[in-house]
Amino acid sequence: MTSWIQNFFGTFIPPTRIDPHPEPAHLGTKDPNQNVSNQTFVLFGNSTSVQFNHGNILLGEVPPLKHVQLSRIDPIQMKISERHVSVINMIDFTEHHIDSVDNLTGQLMQDNKICAFIFVLHLGQLTDADKMCLEWLQSVFGDQVLKFLMILFTYERKEEFDYIINDLMKNTVLEELMKKCRGRYHTCSKTMNNQSEIRELMKKIDHLSNENQRQCYTGEMYNTQLRKAENLKMISLIHPVIIRLHMDDRHNNQLQIKAADVLQISAYSLESHESCTDEKLVKTYLQKLLMMNYRARYIKTKETKEQHLTQQTDKDLLKDEGDFFDDMFKDVCDEETSKPDPVHPMDVQMSVFHCADSFLKQLMVTKLSQCQFALPLLVPHPVTQQIEFPLWTFRQINKSWKMRNGDNEIISNVQPVYKAETPMVSFFRFGSMSSSKSQLMNNLINEKHNTFFHRNCPGSSKTRLLMDGVVEIAWYCPSGKDTDTFTDCVAFCNLHGDAGVHEKQLQILTEMSSVNVVLLPKLDKNDKNVTKIQNLYRDSKPLICLFIEDKSSLTETKKGKYKIGLNDRNQSDVSEDLRKAINDCLSSSASASMFTLDDLSKHSDIRVDEEDDEECRRGREAAQQMMSLLGNKNLTEIKKSLLPRQGKLWHQWCQKNKELHRPQGEDIDKEISRTRTEMMNIREEQFKYNMSKFMKFFIEQMDSHDVNINIYFIKWLRILLNQFTSADLSNLHQKYEKMWSTVLKLKEHNDKSKLKIKETELEQISDELQAATFGLEHIMREISQIYESCSSVKKNKTDLQFDFSSLPSLAAEMMICGFPLELMDGDAAHVPLIWITAVLDKLIQKLGDQRVFVLSVLGLQSSGKSTMLNAMFGLQLAVSAGRCTRGAFMQLIRVSEEMKDQMKFDYILVVDTEGLRSLECNERSTRHHDNELATFVVGLGQLTLINIFGENPAEMQDILQIVVQAFLRMKQVKLNPSCMFVHQNVSDVTAGEKNMEGRRRLQKTLDEMTHLAAEEEVCDAECFSDVINFDVQNDVKYFAQLWEGSPPMAPPNPHYCENIQDLRKIIISQSSKSDGMKLTHLRDRIKDLWEALLNEQFVFSFQNSLEISVYRRLETEYSKWTWTLRSAMLEIENKLQNKIENEAIHEIEETDLQRDLKEKSEEVKNSMSDFFEKDTDAGILIKWKTLFEIKIKDLEENIVRETKRKLNKILQQRHLKRKMDAQRTQHENTLLEKSKELALKLREKTNDEEILKKEFDIFWEECVKKITTGTTPNKDIDILKEVKHLFTNTIKSASVDTFKGNKDVFNMQSYSDYVRIKKSSGFIKNVKNHFKAAKEKCMSVISKEDETQIRNLITDVSDETIKMIISFNISKFGYNFSYIQQLIDYIKTRIAEHEKGPIKYEFKNEFVMDLVFSILKRADTMIIDQHRRFREANDPFLYVKMKRDEYFSIFQKYCQGATSAAIFGEIICQKLKRSIEQSVYKNIGRDLADEIRSNCPLLNENRSNLEKHILKKLAEEENFDKYMNYINDPREYFKSFIRDEVRQYISDQFSIRVKPKMNQNIEVLQQKILTAAHESTVDVQDKSGDVNLWLMFFTYKLSDVLIFSMNDFSGVKHDDVDDFKLLEDVIRTELKSIISDISREFSTDIFDVKLDLNNRPDQILIDHLCRCCWVQCPFCAASCTNTIEDHDEDHSVPFHRVDGINGVYYDDTKTLSTDFCSTVVRSTRSFELSDKWIPYKKYRTAGGVYAQWRITPDYSELPYWKWFVCRFQEDLQSHYKIIFKDRPLDEWSKYTKEEAIDSLDNYKSFKQLTLFERIKMTFRKKKTKY
Repeated sequence: MTSWIQNFFGTFIPPTRIDPHPEPAHLGTKDPNQNVSNQTFVLFGNSTSVQFNHGNILLGEVPPLKHVQLSRIDPIQMKISERHVSVINMIDFTEHHIDSVDNLTGQLMQDNKICAFIFVLHLGQLTDADKMCLEWLQSVFGDQVLKFLMILFTYERKEEFDYIINDLMKNTVLEELMKKCRGRYHTCSKTMNNQSEIRELMKKIDHLSNENQRQCYTGEMYNTQLRKAENLKMISLIHPVIIRLHMDDRHNNQLQIKAADVLQISAYSLESHESCTDEKLVKTYLQKLLMMNYRARYIKTKETKEQHLTQQTDKDLLKDEGDFFDDMFKDVCDEETSKPDPVHPMDVQMSVFHCADSFLKQLMVTKLSQCQFALPLLVPHPVTQQIEFPLWTFRQINKSWKMRNGDNEIISNVQPVYKAETPMVSFFRFGSMSSSKSQLMNNLINEKHNTFFHRNCPGSSKTRLLMDGVVEIAWYCPSGKDTDTFTDCVAFCNLHGDAGVHEKQLQILTEMSSVNVVLLPKLDKNDKNVTKIQNLYRDSKPLICLFIEDKSSLTETKKGKYKIGLNDRNQSDVSEDLRKAINDCLSSSASASMFTLDDLSKHSDIRVDEEDDEECRRGREAAQQMMSLLGNKNLTEIKKSLLPRQGKLWHQWCQKNKELHRPQGEDIDKEISRTRTEMMNIREEQFKYNMSKFMKFFIEQMDSHDVNINIYFIKWLRILLNQFTSADLSNLHQKYEKMWSTVLKLKEHNDKSKLKIKETELEQISDELQAATFGLEHIMREISQIYESCSSVKKNKTDLQFDFSSLPSLAAEMMICGFPLELMDGDAAHVPLIWITAVLDKLIQKLGDQRVFVLSVLGLQSSGKSTMLNAMFGLQLAVSAGRCTRGAFMQLIRVSEEMKDQMKFDYILVVDTEGLRSLECNERSTRHHDNELATFVVGLGQLTLINIFGENPAEMQDILQIVVQAFLRMKQVKLNPSCMFVHQNVSDVTAGEKNMEGRRRLQKTLDEMTHLAAEEEVCDAECFSDVINFDVQNDVKYFAQLWEGSPPMAPPNPHYCENIQDLRKIIISQSSKSDGMKLTHLRDRIKDLWEALLNEQFVFSFQNSLEISVYRRLETEYSKWTWTLRSAMLEIENKLQNKIENEAIHEIEETDLQRDLKEKSEEVKNSMSDFFEKDTDAGILIKWKTLFEIKIKDLEENIVRETKRKLNKILQQRHLKRKMDAQRTQHENTLLEKSKELALKLREKTNDEEILKKEFDIFWEECVKKITTGTTPNKDIDILKEVKHLFTNTIKSASVDTFKGNKDVFNMQSYSDYVRIKKSSGFIKNVKNHFKAAKEKCMSVISKEDETQIRNLITDVSDETIKMIISFNISKFGYNFSYIQQLIDYIKTRIAEHEKGPIKYEFKNEFVMDLVFSILKRADTMIIDQHRRFREANDPFLYVKMKRDEYFSIFQKYCQGATSAAIFGEIICQKLKRSIEQSVYKNIGRDLADEIRSNCPLLNENRSNLEKHILKKLAEEENFDKYMNYINDPREYFKSFIRDEVRQYISDQFSIRVKPKMNQNIEVLQQKILTAAHESTVDVQDKSGDVNLWLMFFTYKLSDVLIFSMNDFSGVKHDDVDDFKLLEDVIRTELKSIISDISREFSTDIFDVKLDLNNRPDQILIDHLCRCCWVQCPFCAASCTNTIEDHDEDHSVPFHRVDGINGVYYDDTKTLSTDFCSTVVRSTRSFELSDKWIPYKKYRTAGGVYAQWRITPDYSELPYWKWFVCRFQEDLQSHYKIIFKDRPLDEWSKYTKEEAIDSLDNYKSFKQLTLFERIKMTFRKKKTKY
C-alpha cells in the first residue's frame, strides 16, 4: 500500500488473504500483534464494479474470486479511520460451484459475526448477474440479511454521479432494491482509493450498526435459514407433487411460500376459478381458502391447451372408422393409465402446508377451521417421516359451543382450541378397505359438510401422496339444542392410511384418546396387525370396532367394547349406531382424563414446531416473560396501574382539546390560554408517571430484536393476553347478560324502586367490562401517550433507554408487518394526532412517500364489517360475538409489483371502524359521536363500504341518515369520495325482481335522508345523486347469508364467498381508476379532518391541506409560465423598439407580436399540459385546468396589446426624436468636417503634438461657440415647485402656506380628515361596534372598509401615475411642463370616478393636493434622473463637451494622413459606442431579472413564500417604522422589499455574476457587429455596390440589436470610401478599444444610473410579482396571498394578525384589541355591520368582501404577531395614542423572536420528500458546491 494511504489511515495490518492452497500449520492462525477487529463486513457483487489494484483500500490487488480455487476465506484485517475492521471479500463469490459456495459460506458464518453486507454495484449498470447476486444473498442468508444490507455504488468518472439520479428515478428494479435496503447507500470510485469516501463509508456502517442496536448477523441466524432451505430443497427434490404444482424454484433453491406474498393484492386477487391447470392450483387454492370458501378443496384440474389438442387430434384421426362394440365395450385401462391422475386436493393442501412459512401455516389452519375442515394434527415429514405437531398453527383458533347444565340452563363456552379440554375420539383403520372412514366421521360431525376429505369427494383421485400418516383433528361443537349429536364438545382424530404402518401415530392417538374407533377387514389370527388389535381390545379404554364385511348392528361384546357391521347396511343406521356407541363410551368414561393440544406437545417422540423454530421460541419466551410481569394483579386494575397515561388523564386531555376548539364566552383568548395551560398540566402529569416494567419490557423488546422475532412476539403476546383475560371477561359478560335480563323484566313490570338500583349495578358491570378489556391496542395506546406527553413537554424520560422520538418507528414497523394501528381511540373517541402524524412520518421514512388507496367501512354493530374484510383481504380482525371493533383501525395491504402499474398505488389502506349505534356503547355514544366517526372515515376513504345487515328498514334508515350527512359534508368541502352499499344477509340474492325492489327502496330512503341532512347542514340538495355520483344499479351489492346452515358447526356459505370475490374485483377495478394518495397527503388529510371535526362546524372549519399545497404549487408554476411569456415579450419588445428607432419598421400589428411570441406560447402550453396531466396530483389539479388555460390565454392577449400600445407610442414619438437626432447629427457632422479641414492644413506639423493640440483647442472653442450660439442650455427642473404653483393658480383655497404642512398620504393612519359626508346621504348615525378606528377620539365618519377602499385607491393611482411617467420617455424627449398637468388631470379623474361609486363620503380639496404632492414627491427623483440623461444626450453644451476626445482622435488620424476607409471605420465605431452601451444595459436588466428570480428563493415561488420571507426579515431587523409601512401599505412595501433585494443581489454579486454577464453580452454584440461588417462587405462586393450600400446592409443587420441607423451618418462625407476590406479591418481593430472602454466603466457606482428605465431588473420583477391579489381581510387587513390577481377561489392568508395592530380597539374598554379574526370566528360573539349584528361564525352571510374571504379557525398559538405586539407594545401605543390591556400580553411575552420566526414555516406546506427526491436534492447540492 502506498505511503499516503498509510499516513492517512494509519498502519496497515498485513491481511491473511485468500489462499488457494494454504499450509495446514497456518490455517486460522493470527498475528499476535494484530488488534482485535471490532467490525466485520462483507463485500459482494460483480468484479466489473471493482478495480483491484495496489491502491484499493478495501480489497487491494487480489484478483476476483472466480479466478482462484478456494478452500477457505479469511477476513482482511485492517485499521481504517481509527477503526479496527475485518473485510470479507465475496466479490464474484456466486461464480463458484454451488457446493464450494455452501461450504465456504458455512465456514465464514460460523467464524464471524457480520455487521454489514455491502452490495457493490456499478453506477448506471444493473446486469442480470447483479440481480442474481442479490437473489442469491437473500436465499442463502434469509430475509434477516436485509436489515444489514447497504449498496455501494461505484463510478469510474465523477460525471457518473448523475447516473444515480436517473437510475433511481427511472429503474424500477433499482428502486425496489433501494426499498429492500431501506435507502442505505454510498458512492465511491471503482478503485476504492479515495480516503474521504472510505471514511464516509465507515461512518455509514457505524450508523447501520447503531440502527441494528449493534446486533450482527450470526452463525445461529445462518443455521436457522440453512435448515429451512435444506428442508424445502429436500421436499422439492423428492416429491413429484411439488414439481407438478410448479412450486419449486430451482434457480434460487427457494421453495418457501410467505404469508406476506400471499396476502398482497396480486393478479390472482381478481381471478376466481372452479377449475384450473396444475400450475395455478396452489394460488387458486390459497385465494379461495383466504376467502373462507370451502370449495377451495374441490378445484378441478383442467387439461392444458397442448394436452387437449393432442387428444382431439387422436379422435379426429379415427372419426371415419371404428365399430360400435369395439369402441363402446373395449377395455380402456391402457388409455386411463396413460393419462395422469389429477393432483389430489389434499396433496395440494399439504404441499402448500409443507412449503409455507410458519405465519402462512397458521393463517391456513385458521381459515381451514373457519371452513369447518379438519386440521393437520400430526404431520410426518414427506422425506424423513419425522412426525411434527404444528401446535403454533392452532394458537389463533377459538371454538364456541353451548351446552345445558344440570338446571337445564344453556351455558356458552368460548375457548382457544389449544386450551380446550375435551374428550377425544380416535379413528383409524388396519389394511385397505372399500368403506371410507372419513365419510363415516363426517356423518357423525356434520352430515351436510365434508369435514374430513374422503374418496367420494369431488376432485378425489387414486393417487394420494402426502396424506398417508397424517392425523387430522376436528371438533364437534354442540349448539345447546335437542338435535345435537353430542351434548358436549368432542375432538375427533383421523389417522390417514394404514394404522399398522404408522405405529408411532397409532401409539400417540391410543394413549391420548377417550374412545378408539377402528375399521377392520376380515382378519385371521395370523394377520400382522392382530397383536396391535388385541392390545387395543384388552386396554381399559372403550373400543368400537367397525367390520367391513359384517352385517350386524350395534353389539356390546363386553363393557366398553362394541362391534358394528358395515356390510350391506344403510349409512344413516350405521351413523346412528356409531353415535350411540360413542355417547355410551363417553358417558361411562366421564372421569377419564380429557384431551388438550397442550398435552400432546409434551409427547417426547414428536417434533413441536414452536420448539423447533428458534424465532418462534424466542418470541414466545419474550411474551411469557412480559406476561409474568403482570403477576397476580386484578384484571380490572391492570390498565390503571400499568398503563396510567391512557385513562383518566388522557380522557381529560381529550375533553380539554375539544373545549379548546369550541370556546365559549366573550374573552376567548383568556379561555384558550387557560385551556392550553390545563392541557399542558395534564401532559406534565402524564410525563411524571414512571414507566412500568411491563411497558419498558415491551418497548425494549420491540426496539432490539429482529423483525421476525418481533412478529412472533406480538402474536404470542396477543395469544397470551387473550388467554389471560378470557375467563374474567366471560364471567363479566355472563353477569352483564343476567343483570340486563333482570333490568328488562323490571321495566316490563314497571318496578321503578328496584329498577334504579339494578341499572346502577348494570352500569358498574359495564365499567368493569371496559376496565377488564386489555389487549395489544391498549399497550400501543400507552406508547402513544408516552410519546405525546414527552413531545409536549419536550423532554425525554429518564427511564427510557433511548430517545422517545424513536417510539413511532415501532408502530410504523408493526404497520409494515401487517398489524393494524389504532387511528381513533375507541374509549376516548379521539384521534391522538401527534402520535398518528409521527407514525406516518416514520412510515414515510421507511417506505418512501408511497401511494395508498384508502378503503373505509361503516356499518351498524355486528353487521359483519370485520368478517367481510377478513374474507376479502385475508385479515384477522376480531369478530367474536359480543366484542366489536372500538374506534377506528388502519391496516396496510401491499400491492404486488405486477399490479402497481395497473392500480397506480402501492398499498390499500383499510380503515375498519366501530359499529354505529353500538349497543354496548349506548350510554356513552350519541348521534353526534356517530356523525363524527362517519364524517371522519368517509372523508378519509376514497371508497367507503356502507355495510347494511338484514332487511330491517328502521335499521337501514338509522345508518343512512348518518352516512348521507357525512357525504353531504364532503361535497361542501370539495372532497369527492365514492361509496358502495353492501346489503348483507339477503335470503335470496338471485331474485332479480326482489333486488330491484330493494334498490328502489334504498334509493328512496337515501333521497329522504338527503333532504333531512341538507336541512340540518343548511345547503341545497334534494336527492342523493346531488351529493355524490351514485348509481343504484351498480353501487349496491347484495350478499348471501354468511353461514350455510346453523352455527356453530355450519361452514361459510360459498355464495357469500363468491359475493366477496365479486366485491373485491369491483373495489380493485374502481381503485385502479384512482391515483390513490401519498402517505404525506394521508397524514395531512387525517389532520385536516380531525381538526375540522373538533370544531362544531365541520364545513366551516375544514382546511384541505393537500388541496392548499397543490394549489400553492400551481401558483408557483403559474408564476413560471407568466414569467416565460413576459420575459419573452420583453425581448421581442426590445428588438422591435430598436427597429422602430432605426426606422426599419413603420407599423406594429398584433399578429406580428403573436407570431413572434408563438414559440414561447407553445412551450408554455406544453409545460401546462405536462403539469396538469403528469403531475402526481393530476386528479386534484384537473379542477383548475380550464381556468388557468383561460388565464394564460388572457395574459398572452394582454401583454400583446400592452406591447403594441407601448411600441405605437414610440412610433408616434419617433418624429420628435428624429428632429432632435438630426440636430445632434448636424452638430456632429459639422464638427467632423471642420476638423477634417483643419487637419489638412496642419499635415506638415503632424510630428509636433503640442502644436496640433493647441490648434485643435482653439478650433474646438470656436466651433462650440458657433454651434451653441442662439441656444439656451436646459435648466434643472423643480417638479414640486411647479406643482405648488399650478395648484395655487387653479384652487382658490390653496396658497403657498398650504403646502408647508403637506402630509404623506401613503403613511396616513386614517383618512377621516380628508372626507366629508355627501349631502345626499343625510346624517349618518354613529353605530356601536366592537372595533373602532383608534386615532379618532370621536367616532370616525368612515368605516374600516372605507379606509381600506381609500388606501387601495391611493395605491392604484400611484402605480398608474408611475407608469404614465415612464411612458413620457423623458430621457429621450425631455421634460415638459404639460406632463404635470396630465398627471394631475388623471389623478383628479380617478378621484371623481371613485366618488361616483356607492360610497357615503366625498373628498376635500386637501386630499387631491396631498395625493398629487405625495405621488410626485415619490416620482421626483426618477423624473430628475431622466431629465439629466436627456440633457447629457441633447444639450449642446454638455453633449459637445462629452464628444471632444472622440473628435480629437479623428483629427489626429486626419493629420497623420489616414485613408478615408480608416477614418470612416473609426467614425462608425465611435457612433456604435453609445448604442452598444445602451444595449448592454438594456439586456443586463432583463438577464438579471431572470437570474435573480431563478437564484433567489424568495422571488421564485408563490406569493405566500415571498410574504413569509418579508415577515422574517422584518422580525430580524426589528424596525417599527418598516413594520408600519408594511402594515399600512403592503403593496408598496413589497415593491420596496423587491428593490432592496435586487439592489443587494447586484451589490453582492456584481463582480461574480453581474459584470461577467455584462462582458458576455458585450462580447456577443461585438461578434454580431463583426459578422455584420463581414457579411456587408461580401454582399457589396457581390453586388459591386458603393459605401452607401455597404452602410445600408451594415445598419440593417444590426437594426434589431442596436439603435443604429443610416441617419446617424447624414452629413458625413464618405463617398470616397472604396476599400471595404480595410474598413472591416479598421472596425475590428477599433471595436476592441471601444469595447474595452465600455467594459472598464462597469462598476456598482454607475450601474444603477446607466440602467434603462424600462428594463430595470427590480421593476421587471415588481411588474411580475406584484400582479397578484391585494384584497385585505375585512377584520385584520391582512392581504390575500394568492399569486393570481383575479383568482376565483376565496381570499385567504396563511395566518391572520392581531386586530389591534391596525388601531382597532374595544369600544367598552378603550384598549387596543388583542383578538385574532381566526379566533373570533369560532366564538359566540357578533359584529355590527349596517345596523345588523352578525355572528362571527356566520361572517360570510354579511355579503360583499366578507363572503369572498375564507377565514378558518386557527387552533395554533400564532406566535409571530403575539411576539410583535409584545416587542413593539410601547411603539404601537404611542402610534395610536391608546393602550393594550396587559393580561394577554403577559402571556404572550413568553414567545421569543426565534420562535416567532420559526412559526412562519409551520404555515408553509412543505412536501415530504421521497427517498429518491432526497437523493436527487443531495446530489444537486453537491454539484452546486463543487
